[in-house]
Amino acid sequence: MADRFEGRVALVTGGASGIGASTARLMAAQGAKVMVADLNEDGAAAIARELGNIGSSTSADVAAFADVERAVAETVEAFGRLDILFNNAGIGAFGKAPDMDVETWKRVMAVDVDSIFYGCKAAIPEMRKVGGGAIVNTASISGTHADYGLGVYNAAKGAVVNYTRTLAIDHARENIRVNAVCPGPVDTPLAASLIEHPEISKEYEARVPLGRPGKPEEIAHAVAFLASDEASYITGAMLVVDGGITAHTGQPVFTSYMSGE
Repeated sequence: MADRFEGRVALVTGGASGIGASTARLMAAQGAKVMVADLNEDGAAAIARELGNIGSSTSADVAAFADVERAVAETVEAFGRLDILFNNAGIGAFGKAPDMDVETWKRVMAVDVDSIFYGCKAAIPEMRKVGGGAIVNTASISGTHADYGLGVYNAAKGAVVNYTRTLAIDHARENIRVNAVCPGPVDTPLAASLIEHPEISKEYEARVPLGRPGKPEEIAHAVAFLASDEASYITGAMLVVDGGITAHTGQPVFTSYMSGE
């Protein structure tokens, strides 16, 4: 599939590590020219160096429209066009409503939700110029179900899920497809405090039907599919990549008690 994205240009936010870095590498391996954007300027530059002359990088705080607008402009300046936008950057925070710091709430919503609007506002005019494009947003199973103590993250990712649907129907007639990937637990720097916690790790092993957290590259393959022509009739979709965790009702594992498994 080395020519899957031949002639296309992608902008990946949050591209310095985790799912973003894996997606940048995969799209480049499949022919795309890739701009890696991240607040971690050195990390983004390191990924771009890996990609060689089909990679470039920029520093961007996705919570600031000026930064996102500049990242889009720099992508077009470097590679001549923009075909794919992966709105991937995101953060989370713990805390029930009475304990949640107001500024923390605002920051999570800005990074996780405002950034999607900013990216689309800046990128869609460029996609119109080339006859269409594909946008993939990183949502989460936390945008479709609730988690204890993750109210702001649940709210943010829930907004991403429904905003993705609106973007999809608003721009379908312009040949711009908009979808979201909804990962479950994934072994990334963002989730390290959970994945590496001994007791939580055991919980994941028990609760995830496939028995483990996902790998960033597994999410990257889902993103690449949604951005590719193979998904040409898919828009407004939420692709869940969670090892089967949301397939479960949450009730006890009856077979463990009824049949001695």
